[in-house]
Amino acid sequence: MQDLNAMLVFARVVEEGGFSAAAEKLTLSKSAVSKQVAKLEDQLGVRLLNRTTRRISLTEAGELFFVRAQEVVAAAEAAEQAATSLQDAPRGTLRLNAPVSFGRQHLAPALPDFLYVNPDVTIDMTLTDRFVDLVKEGYDMAIRIGALPDSTLIQRRLADARMLTVASPDYLTRRGVPQTPLDLQRHDCLCYAYQATGDEWRFSGPEGIIRVRVAGQLRANNGDVLMEAAIAGLGIIVLPSFLAGDAVRGGQLTPILRDYKLSEGAIHAVYPHARHVSAKVRAFTDFLARRFGGKPYWDRDL
Repeated sequence: MQDLNAMLVFARVVEEGGFSAAAEKLTLSKSAVSKQVAKLEDQLGVRLLNRTTRRISLTEAGELFFVRAQEVVAAAEAAEQAATSLQDAPRGTLRLNAPVSFGRQHLAPALPDFLYVNPDVTIDMTLTDRFVDLVKEGYDMAIRIGALPDSTLIQRRLADARMLTVASPDYLTRRGVPQTPLDLQRHDCLCYAYQATGDEWRFSGPEGIIRVRVAGQLRANNGDVLMEAAIAGLGIIVLPSFLAGDAVRGGQLTPILRDYKLSEGAIHAVYPHARHVSAKVRAFTDFLARRFGGKPYWDRDL
């Protein structure tokens, strides 16, 4: 097991963008910070940082290790705070940002349960599928799904984000059932405007990685709109199971291409880094982890 202090130092170097800034943040000498990172690299047997006279950058191994190091450091800090702040009760206004579909379907039913047992907390929630800057826009935390490009945020994994390729039974009767991802090029597909890969859907299967450029009559920046269009028979859509699950269980949508997996991410709670996370953020994050953790309820009978 790696030295927790060395992991903390490494994480600060990356977050602050250099050894000098990290040293100032940690109230250590620059040489002490450099030695800690070198010691960590020696223990791991890999280079984590590329160093030049002007800047540092993460190696591929460094990028992977940084994500895990952040989680470990955050967990250790949370444990420390829990042990020393048992008397701190959650209170105040929690400014929360979340994606529209997930917020409507899964956060909305959860909020009353949380607020009943935390009467001193007020939640101010904004639903948008736009990527927001938590610090600049004044949010305490956000729920994010999929890739997390802002590595300066603390990330806590809440649940897997399983993706399904689905279409209505009517559409499949009229147009046929695709047997491989490449067949999608001959079908109408419904496109999500904020998808990281644009109109390219990426699958992995017996043939390896398959990238397919899709097109159709409808593009939208909201998953509920696309799901309703798919149910109406307008085309094939890739949707997260937390959104499509009820329609699949009810027979309105049929999963296809079961032998091919889509790249899947996770549902995270994210919040700006702070030495002492507020009790309201910690309490709400713990609540969501209990509610959605393990195998989430929306996947249990799919």
